Amino acid sequence: MTRQETVRRVVVDHVTVGVSDLEASRRFYVVVLAPLGLVERPGIAALPDEVEFGTPDAGDFAISTAYPVSAGLHVAFAAERRDQVDAFHAAALAAGASDNGAPGLRPEYSEHYYGAFVLDPDGYNIEAVCHAAPA
Repeated sequence: MTRQETVRRVVVDHVTVGVSDLEASRRFYVVVLAPLGLVERPGIAALPDEVEFGTPDAGDFAISTAYPVSAGLHVAFAAERRDQVDAFHAAALAAGASDNGAPGLRPEYSEHYYGAFVLDPDGYNIEAVCHAAPA
């Protein structure tokens, strides 16, 4: 079994990052994460300063004004197909992100690493990556 064929164990349960403007970041991530099949999830009353994203049954990523904006943050979201990476990048640019690396192969990371990078409203390096070989 090659590295790309192995079943990958999830090692991080969820991530919450501090943002300066919750509503602006919510609007950005709603658009940017849609091509990856991630949606805004219902709010939690105990966390009024937070917006959570993920699949309909699991919240894996959240933004919050309860945490400070950090320097040097990088979050990579998994994509199943390369066209999702392309759509993520296009959606991010349309939503006002700055390009930080156009979609393409990154063989310096691994043979089939296909990623795209953008900077979100707080300057975080946000990536979509697909590890699958082309069909």
